[in-house]
Amino acid sequence: MLALEASGGEDRGMTPSLWRRHPLALIVLAQLCGTSLWFSVNGVGLSLSRDLGLSEADLGRLTLTVQAGFIVGTLTLAATGLADRFRASRIFAISCLLGALTNAGFVIAAPHPPLDLLLRFATGLCLAGIYPLGMKLVIGWTPRHTGAALAWLVGMLTLGTALPHLLRGSTLGLPWEWPLLGASALALAGGALILALGDGPHLPPPGGKARLLDGLAALRERRFRAVAGGYFGHCWELYALWTLTPFLVAREVARLGAPEAWIPWLSFSVIALGFLGCVGGGALSRRLGSLWVARRALAASGLVCLAYPLLPWAPPGLLLGLLALWGLAVIADSPQFSALAAASAPRERVGSTLAVMNAVGFALTIPAISLTTALWGLQGSWVLWWLLPGPLLGLWAMRGLRELPGQPTGDQETASRRT
Repeated sequence: MLALEASGGEDRGMTPSLWRRHPLALIVLAQLCGTSLWFSVNGVGLSLSRDLGLSEADLGRLTLTVQAGFIVGTLTLAATGLADRFRASRIFAISCLLGALTNAGFVIAAPHPPLDLLLRFATGLCLAGIYPLGMKLVIGWTPRHTGAALAWLVGMLTLGTALPHLLRGSTLGLPWEWPLLGASALALAGGALILALGDGPHLPPPGGKARLLDGLAALRERRFRAVAGGYFGHCWELYALWTLTPFLVAREVARLGAPEAWIPWLSFSVIALGFLGCVGGGALSRRLGSLWVARRALAASGLVCLAYPLLPWAPPGLLLGLLALWGLAVIADSPQFSALAAASAPRERVGSTLAVMNAVGFALTIPAISLTTALWGLQGSWVLWWLLPGPLLGLWAMRGLRELPGQPTGDQETASRRT
């Protein structure tokens, strides 16, 4: 990662400062801190169930309101052109500040619906100014290596998703409010890092106001439609699995007769393994291509999804290992789908096209999370088969795709230039 920074992180006419010598490291660290807000409530979900009587369906609703807020925020940024009219570093920092406040406010609002849902929706709105703007900051600081850096960014999103479980594991014996406040503190630190770093010297000039209907028009392109179909299947599975991970881990911990203190640590480990999947997939894509990695990661994830409910008799250690494999594979295709989409979208409509694709993908996470959490109490681990159509239909949509000719790494490098 330092090699990426050395080649793209400094401007020749700029005296390097402590902050600007390693811009990619600072950006991905800030991304990790900021995205810890995303699943902060899920990290204390079992405590909320015990102390406030929340059911799995209640926790699912809290999660999907964050998703809804993120979708609305992303579309708003794309449609209004706010991300082009204001400095990316300031939007990122302000989003971290407001997200930290709304996340901390949940501590007071948790027993008072629908205020709790409203605050989680507001947190999702703020995340729309953190995750996508992190990508823009990478373009500004490491323009020649955006494709490779994308794997690190998605990896940090994965670690940020897992981080609340680590916070809970390290604060066992303390009230559940502490991990939430810890996530807010991390978000403030992430915003401060980006505010100190500022925008990179290589950001493209501001563009005109995006038209989201142009993004829908891109679905007429056969290659882009196939890539989008794979991405939509990936989204259907991913966030629902992350939501269910503590429930799946708790089941096996109970079968082992182990203490409940293991649950947050193991949940963190399962989700955090996705970081290795992202970075490893990024390395493989340089030699074998983004399409090769995306297909195989999606297929591996689908196979685990199929097999897991069929093994209730298996030893708990084996099922926890299978869950770890799933956590590794389920996110490894995500940066590759982004690179493939950027390379396949019509050149004049890349921004609006990706905004629409991401919005549709995240919209699909809402019914997936709602369905699986509502049925968990009735179906247990069999509820995972509701996620199976995601990888199956995604692979079917990609059945006719071929790598771009003559460049196994072309999708990522083309994405670097066009994003």
